[in-house]
Amino acid sequence: MRLSSFSRPRASATSWCLAAIVLILTMLLFGAPSAQAQDADKILKAMTDYVASQNVISATYDTDIEVITDDLQKIQFASSGQMLLSRPDKARVSRLGGYADVEMVFDGKTLTVLGKNLNKYAQMDSAGSIDQLVARLRNELGIAIPGADIILSRAYDELMADVLEAKHIGRGVIDGVECDHLAFRDNDVDWQIWIEVGNRPIPRKYVITSKAVTGAPQYTLRIKDWKTDVPIAADTFAFKPPANSQKVEISALADFDEVPQGVTQGGKK
Repeated sequence: MRLSSFSRPRASATSWCLAAIVLILTMLLFGAPSAQAQDADKILKAMTDYVASQNVISATYDTDIEVITDDLQKIQFASSGQMLLSRPDKARVSRLGGYADVEMVFDGKTLTVLGKNLNKYAQMDSAGSIDQLVARLRNELGIAIPGADIILSRAYDELMADVLEAKHIGRGVIDGVECDHLAFRDNDVDWQIWIEVGNRPIPRKYVITSKAVTGAPQYTLRIKDWKTDVPIAADTFAFKPPANSQKVEISALADFDEVPQGVTQGGKK
């Protein structure tokens, strides 16, 4: 009986010690929630200010978008592309995937979308800035461009608009480059971003997880070859229709998405 009566307090003390050690390690590794939020906010603001200050941005990128099938199987579709922006109102973006080969050209007045694999293109009047174009595509035409938020002139406001929780997770390495790893949450999505450490705080990786879709599909964007000193020729943002190409309404370019038609997408912010 004595042995039994002493064994319980000893086990309880051990449990408390282990709990205290875990708590201390957690605080050392992750810090207090308020400090995490302040660090994440500060790093994100530095990144968005830096990106917005660049008049010319050239980069290549890889994307992975996940979908959940009707029988709850998770499938991932991959694409790669190139991006060239000249603020405030010019852009050329291309994307090549297994189901589409697409290029978008914006000269400040007209947006042209070319389906290279279809040899069809569509145009619409859209005078204004890159920011206004992204907003119009999203709000008027229902065309989401995942990752576009991070290159807008008001990127910080757009990204933080619905955020409920922010954390500075720590450090990570993307393509051999050390980055700050940040994580954010809102009601519909969780999103993470990896930002290069140093005097060039550019986004290196961006992940959006949809919490509103069964299976929590993700959209992943990896940015590479970031340059801000690319020379731009006078006709860089001029569109020249390919030979024998057909001009159609933009609604007719249904086959230019990263995911084939009939598959429900998720993981978009």
